[in-house]
Amino acid sequence: MKRVFLLLLFAIVLVGGAVAESGDDAAGLIVYKHPLCFCCKKWMAHLKEKDFTATSVFKVNMQEVKRKWGIPRGMEGCHTAVWRDQYVFEGHVPAMYIQNFLASPPEGSVGLIVSGMPVGSPGMENGEKFEPYNIYLLLQNGDYRLYARIEKPKKA
Repeated sequence: MKRVFLLLLFAIVLVGGAVAESGDDAAGLIVYKHPLCFCCKKWMAHLKEKDFTATSVFKVNMQEVKRKWGIPRGMEGCHTAVWRDQYVFEGHVPAMYIQNFLASPPEGSVGLIVSGMPVGSPGMENGEKFEPYNIYLLLQNGDYRLYARIEKPKKA
């Protein structure tokens, strides 16, 4: 089994393509992630707990996805999630903020960004450790502005 996984992984790296991992994207998010990233699975489990459906797609060249969706350089997160080919959620954005955004997308917006991999954000939990972080609103013109500041871990 391990050998089959390694051969599959090698094939993905060799061709640089995308491979769907699981799920149904009709009503949910497509999560583009590197095949060797495991925190993305934890973030997707967080989404599932909040009634989202998500399909992960292995993508070796993540920069290609990020450029396509206009993620500003230096603002990249671990993975890139796309909702119905309409909105993008970059990095470890909490499901609650995705729900709020989708319920009422601000005019001129494209999605939300959590840059980097902040400790304590969904999918990046590490015991009691927590690093405050920002959620940015991504605008159609490629600019961004502060959407929310997360100062402490959310239990909901």
